[in-house]
Amino acid sequence: MSNMAEQLEPVARLQGLTKKIGSKTLVSDLTLDIPTGQIFGFLGPNGAGKTTTIRMMVGLISISRGDIRICGYSIKDHFEEAVANVGAIVENPEMYKFLTGYQNLRQYARMVSGVTKQRIDEVVALVGLGQRIHDKVKTYSLGMRQRLGVAQALLHRPKLLILDEPTNGLDPQGIRELRDYLRRLCREEGTTVFVSSHLLSEMELMCDSVAIIQNGRLVDVKQLKQVGDAVIADEETLFEVDNAEAALALLGLGALKNGGLAVEATREEIAELNARLVAGGIKVYSIHALSRSLEDQFLEMTGGEGIG
Repeated sequence: MSNMAEQLEPVARLQGLTKKIGSKTLVSDLTLDIPTGQIFGFLGPNGAGKTTTIRMMVGLISISRGDIRICGYSIKDHFEEAVANVGAIVENPEMYKFLTGYQNLRQYARMVSGVTKQRIDEVVALVGLGQRIHDKVKTYSLGMRQRLGVAQALLHRPKLLILDEPTNGLDPQGIRELRDYLRRLCREEGTTVFVSSHLLSEMELMCDSVAIIQNGRLVDVKQLKQVGDAVIADEETLFEVDNAEAALALLGLGALKNGGLAVEATREEIAELNARLVAGGIKVYSIHALSRSLEDQFLEMTGGEGIG
């Protein structure tokens, strides 16, 4: 993302968010900033507290302790002002199946002020439903209904779009389409997308950053880097050398890995480290990026407990 996006105020802030039902704590002291202008992932196993958190964010259940601020407005104190900035699909989008996609959008537009016919046409184009928007929803595939749900959630130009497990039940093509139009939405409309999932591979491909939640608690937040069409979570450089132990002793940094020396370094630093190794009499056979998947990092952080 651009530096400008990074400097903007977070679109939403979760501050010590806690949800208790009886003696059971579903979400515990969750503090998290959702950056503006990103696709931000909310990753965790089933039962980790993702849907509970999202239901608090959209006012479907009460907050036991803490607060959520959306575009500066507290969900507790200024609910209407806060949720005016939100579009959401929690679980599956519900539609009138006997109406066409377009009629569903018009019906919803009547409940929200300021939604013009032009805006309806814009969101239809954005989610790629132009060819089928006048067909009845009962003829739509699950992926098309998901896209119509996103279109409905976008009609009032929300600053924040919240999607709870949006890839559930979608085939690989449907997942790819969802990923593509969420990126377009982020780029063309400037909408921040907050998407929950238990699917590590999808989060890696879809998101700019991801928060990992387990047992109702925040484990970590990872910035993902985009490289071409793939996204990786962290990157090291591996020096393949004739004597890895000697290279480690010479440089005093890095770790032995895959028979070589792995270090985290910038492009300039890599060149300098290579020069030092050669000057120290160590043969360098190759230098290449060694990326750790989000899955590797998740398993490291959670002690190998399974996900999804």
